Formats: sequence, C-alpha cells, structure tokens
Amino acid sequence: MKLLVDECVDWRLLRDLSAYEAMTVKQIGWETVDDGSLLKLAATEFDVFLTVDKDLPDQQNIRDLNIAVVILRARTTRLADLRTLLEPLHKAIRSVKSGEMKVVSWRDRE
Repeated sequence: MKLLVDECVDWRLLRDLSAYEAMTVKQIGWETVDDGSLLKLAATEFDVFLTVDKDLPDQQNIRDLNIAVVILRARTTRLADLRTLLEPLHKAIRSVKSGEMKVVSWRDRE
C-alpha cells in the first residue's frame, strides 16, 4: 500500500506508518503543487492520500480519481495528538476505497 502524506501533516508521523510505503509530499518534491493537481498526480502513484486539511472534502471531488483520502482530525495537528488516532488511522487506511474520503476524528474516540 502506497501512502502519500500531505505537507500539513507532521512528517514524524511517518515513523508510525512503517507498515506502508509512505512518503511525504515534500520528500517527492510536490510541495508547490496545488491540492487539485496534487490529488490527480498522487492518484498516478499512490493508493491513499493522508491529510489534516478539514476543508478538502468541500474543495475537491475525488470520486473519479484512483486514490483514497484519509483526513485526520485530532485535537490539534501536533504529533502527540495525531498519534492518539493511530489505531483508527490504520483501520481507515486498510478499509478506504479509491474515490472515497474517510475522516478519522478524535471525537470518535471518546
């Protein structure tokens, strides 16, 4: 499973995603690409796009793209808060389908 991690996600989260072939947007040099183009580009090489951009569902339509999106909604975007979502994140990555967006929220953990 190939996972692309958005530049707005703390890159250190990659350490917790070693079960996947995960890379950041910055690592592959796509940090200047806008969201719409980034998703189309990512769909050619990755299975899942991971972001904390809560506005993405309202801004992008991925139904026709060959990529899935997982949106992390932790209390903050700090690494410690993102790590509290690791268990549901792994489940979401394994279950999300191409053309689908799945939100993993801290509110679901309470």
